[in-house]
Amino acid sequence: PGKKVLIVYAHQEPKSFNGSLLKIAVEELTKQGCSVTVSDLYAMQFEPRATRNDIVGHLHNSEAFNYGVETWEAYKRGDLSKDLVEEQKKVQEADLLIFQFPLFWFNMPAILKGWMDRVLVQGFAYDLSKVYDGGLLQ
Repeated sequence: PGKKVLIVYAHQEPKSFNGSLLKIAVEELTKQGCSVTVSDLYAMQFEPRATRNDIVGHLHNSEAFNYGVETWEAYKRGDLSKDLVEEQKKVQEADLLIFQFPLFWFNMPAILKGWMDRVLVQGFAYDLSKVYDGGLLQ
């Protein structure tokens, strides 16, 4: 079977240059036998803000909220919010990950930065003891 490809797409307008690149990528990869999934962040109205809402259930430390610690603990317990779990599943199943976005002030749009902050949490995307070729998302 062909490779599974996830395209994380961050542009508001399907008729834009980025929208055209996305369309061509999906067509070409499909032609090559790949199975392509697109996370269209604007169409999904993806929440870019990293908040307490990303943790379901109790907090590890309710006295002082630390997003990194709380999402790591929630990931280990299986207590991340549904939208994060769905995106992590797509990442895990992908053989190839493509980010399609315009450059805003020499950087990615905020919605994509928010996707990275919220989806690529410690324990899922990285672990400080497992790096480079021993990393979690090989």
